Amino acid sequence: MNILEPRLEKHVDLLIKRYPELQCCKQAIIDAYLVMEECYEHDGKMLIAGNGGSAADSEHIAGELMKRFKTPRPVTPDMADKLKMVDPVRGADLAKNLERGLMAIPLVAHEALSTAYINDVDGLGVFAQQLFGFGRPGDVFLGISTSGNSKNVMSATVVARALGIKVIGLTGASGGELASVADVAIKVPETETYMIQELHLPVYHCLCLMLEDRFFGY
Repeated sequence: MNILEPRLEKHVDLLIKRYPELQCCKQAIIDAYLVMEECYEHDGKMLIAGNGGSAADSEHIAGELMKRFKTPRPVTPDMADKLKMVDPVRGADLAKNLERGLMAIPLVAHEALSTAYINDVDGLGVFAQQLFGFGRPGDVFLGISTSGNSKNVMSATVVARALGIKVIGLTGASGGELASVADVAIKVPETETYMIQELHLPVYHCLCLMLEDRFFGY
């Protein structure tokens, strides 16, 4: 069983305290975090996809990772010096305002690419195509599907596994096909779509808090 250092586990404990029904997912959340942590320790990135509300969640997660969530993430002194050297005025402002991020790409956000591929090639391969283009071994694919059976998400998992990219599934109680192929599946204990989505948000907020604490905590 994988374990966390106490300063990170406190975030999971708070999540379970606020949402006791997620106790059944505790170890899966920890395991998913550890996969993400390893990815970012090796300068990898997270690729995220889902449909409908899960598409919105994909962008939400990327937003929490690419800038400050709760903890300040100032640029390093070395980077600040480089910015000021390039442009003393603009560089000083950038050194003060830029925030370090954990690279995350929502595969739902590239309308021109997505619609071109859907129109010219295949609607169900739209996430797979982007993952094939963006993905590299050591990255992580986070597939969000309340049913666990979204066809475009499942196609992306095939590409991910072929590229050596670990798959994390965020789904509902049944898990669907996604849970059967994922390296880690977080199956929140609901079966109704909107109720599943209501539990997905605190789960991914917890994961984002843990990552931020690990890489930017002081």
